[in-house]
Amino acid sequence: MGYKITNIYVITMVAVIGGALFGFDIASMSAILGTQQYKCFFNQLGNNEDGKCGGPTSANQGGISAAMPGGSWVGALLSGFVTDYLGRRGAIQSGSVIWCIGSAIVCSSFGIAQLVVGRFINGVSVGILSAQVPVYVAELAQPSKRGQVVGAQQWAITWGILIMFYVSYGCSFLEGTAAWRTPWGLQMVPAAMLFGLVFLLPESPRWLAKRDRWEEVLEVLASVHAKGDRNAPFVQTELQEIREMIEFERDNKDASFLDLFKGRMIYRTHLGVFTQIWSQLTGMNVMMLYITYVFGMAGLSGNSNLVASSIQYVINVVMTVLALVFIDRWGRRTPLLIGSTLMMVFMFANAGIMASYGKPAPPGGVDHTPEQSWDMSAAPKAAKGIIACTYLFVASYAPTWGPVSWIYPPELYPLRLRGKAVALSTSSNWIFNFALSYFVPPAFENIQWKVYVVFGVFCFAMTVHVFFAFPETAGKTLEEVETMFTTPGLVPWKTNVQYQHVRKLEQGAVQSNKMADLRAEEGTAHNPQSTEKETVVSRVE
Repeated sequence: MGYKITNIYVITMVAVIGGALFGFDIASMSAILGTQQYKCFFNQLGNNEDGKCGGPTSANQGGISAAMPGGSWVGALLSGFVTDYLGRRGAIQSGSVIWCIGSAIVCSSFGIAQLVVGRFINGVSVGILSAQVPVYVAELAQPSKRGQVVGAQQWAITWGILIMFYVSYGCSFLEGTAAWRTPWGLQMVPAAMLFGLVFLLPESPRWLAKRDRWEEVLEVLASVHAKGDRNAPFVQTELQEIREMIEFERDNKDASFLDLFKGRMIYRTHLGVFTQIWSQLTGMNVMMLYITYVFGMAGLSGNSNLVASSIQYVINVVMTVLALVFIDRWGRRTPLLIGSTLMMVFMFANAGIMASYGKPAPPGGVDHTPEQSWDMSAAPKAAKGIIACTYLFVASYAPTWGPVSWIYPPELYPLRLRGKAVALSTSSNWIFNFALSYFVPPAFENIQWKVYVVFGVFCFAMTVHVFFAFPETAGKTLEEVETMFTTPGLVPWKTNVQYQHVRKLEQGAVQSNKMADLRAEEGTAHNPQSTEKETVVSRVE
């Protein structure tokens, strides 16, 4: 079978390179769209009185930005079929190949049409990866680590944003089209690495179980959860739960997308879909993709704008670490509720500051950018308040909705529907990402500071929705989550984290390993030949 990586953290580090690709796209577009090299090559607005290029129209720039999430919506929907047929690893590898194709088209673009096509193909890749990487690591991880490893998807996105922003910023000093062709070409490198490294990863044991490959299921569970001990109590318990779930699902026919909208399953479907929809309607898309517009209205321009924008990417990376460390103890409900409440406050604060201290920009916008339609230059202290609230908003999103929006959906569904259900929920993320990418530039141009009011209201609505509808899934095996949803009388706000419960289950596997090691040492001391025979038999088994 060849060498396989069995440490869950190393497995996760490889798999979430797929998340980093999404981050690369966000940051490169954010850093590139304000450069003269980009604006002059795709110039539609002509030159202003300073001789600077105007770049694409706001509608076309919205279309360029929206092409990627549009493709991601298609990719996410397709990913359910891809993963069921090729497996979780095969789906990840197919996404990495598609990314390289799209990036090659993008970095060789000679017009807006080619750029849109390339970004759409990139989006198909991101849709597949963003849907199936969380499923893959969730199905491999121990319950007490599931939040950490699935949340690493979001951390990888933040690293991708940070790295590519500085790469794009550095390339902005190059002459001509190399300023934007170089970063869009370099982003193929991690995708190629991902394709090769996936060969070293084990397949999801739950996907293998669906194909009756039980010997491989046991091997993966033992190697990842118990250092190869097939008789560890936790491994045997998990194996039995998977067997029972497979038998139950086969008695209930094969799964289809329509099953997600039948009976009590529609409740779980709506939870997964709205988790992803709300994560977009927080307004984080505004803060990341179009941050240069926001800071431009606050009076920053040129390199000072780009450097100030990059600080929020650093905040995003650092604050996400809190979720990776504590998310399985915090649970899912509490971070979602706290995050949406804080983001609501900072959105309304930004709207209030801009309405009170700013004024409409001259025709053509601040710095001749139509999207920068509100001028705060006369109130520098208030402008700093906008920057501060923006940073605090990002700090609120990073350890809450950012990682939990990827962690929660894979935990909600039974095995037979998980691939398709997560594909559907992720596709809802991307269709709203598409809409916002297209909507925000003209929104800044036309309704100005009121954009913040819109997103503040969304944050209030999601807080209410989460409190009354979202049950806690942390501290349970995936099979126990299934039992929770199928037991009548579920009251979401009365559910809680059961971290110690799963720790005790896993502790059984650890104790079993220690006893096995002790017996091996004692056997070696008293009868080295006997221990050698036992080792050979164990390998054969």
